[in-house]
Amino acid sequence: MAEDFTLIIGSKNLSSWSLRPWLVMKAFDIPFREVLIRLDQPESRAALKAHSPSGLVPCLRKGDLTIWDSLAISEYLAELYPEKQLWPENSAARAMARSMCAEMHSGFSNIRDTWPMEFTREGANVWGGPGVRKDIGRLQFLWSEALEHYGSGEDGSFLFGDFSIADAMFAPVVSRLRTYGPVRVSTRIAAWLDTLWTHPAMQEWGEGARREVDAGWYKG
Repeated sequence: MAEDFTLIIGSKNLSSWSLRPWLVMKAFDIPFREVLIRLDQPESRAALKAHSPSGLVPCLRKGDLTIWDSLAISEYLAELYPEKQLWPENSAARAMARSMCAEMHSGFSNIRDTWPMEFTREGANVWGGPGVRKDIGRLQFLWSEALEHYGSGEDGSFLFGDFSIADAMFAPVVSRLRTYGPVRVSTRIAAWLDTLWTHPAMQEWGEGARREVDAGWYKG
């Protein structure tokens, strides 16, 4: 069943939306075939349209089924594999996690517009102005609430104790903080940031992004 999945993604150094379901599938050991489309090239638009009805990535295909949205892909997988607990098991925690993911999915435009993802870049020290400051404040509030109420109580806990879709949805922000920061955060948030950044699936994505850079995809 799962072996029939094909996940179409964009360049790993750039595509924040592709990272999210890719990370979910890797972290929860859901096998898939990866199709990577190099972005920002003359042929990129045609390649995207050939694979995705929206002309955007990511896109998950399985037989005649096509899902072309990061959160929708994650929700579908959570329904398909309930035993893997992609969402928190506790209903209140699950409701909070879904609310946070929905807010991430539709909000934080200041960070998106000002801090595009460059996964391999670190320490640029670009603050970005009051809009970014507002988004960072809101993110830190959400992360603190999740860790306080549903984290494991130990340094290095994921947002809701175990890794979940919520961590994957915020993974591109973790990358952005490393690229454009440093940003001052609490000790507990810093521990979560490090835990997510060093997750084997995040490290595997980073290796792919570095291969793109080493291949000269982003010169000039």
